[in-house]
Amino acid sequence: MLYSIVGHDVSGSLEQRLAARPAHVARLKILHDTGRLILAGPFPAIDSNDPGPAGFTGSLIVAEFPSLDDAKAWADADPYIAARVYEHVSVKPFKQVFPPA
Repeated sequence: MLYSIVGHDVSGSLEQRLAARPAHVARLKILHDTGRLILAGPFPAIDSNDPGPAGFTGSLIVAEFPSLDDAKAWADADPYIAARVYEHVSVKPFKQVFPPA
């Protein structure tokens, strides 16, 4: 089943985000390479693809996991949590309607 993982950034966490990004992206690449990643990306803090020093307010990941517990465990192990980028993370089942899977 698909799950949405939404991380909400701590205010002013851009420096920590940039430092932890390589490890964060490496985990996403594994999901992608195994065909389980639907989409992933950050929420810019301003209306721009490159928000510069304004940074980001969080991230969205939609990926396939065997269960909600597995999705939560994967999210809990995110390097952004260890780096204190995320203030909190929500994980919910997700039903893709469009585009059709």
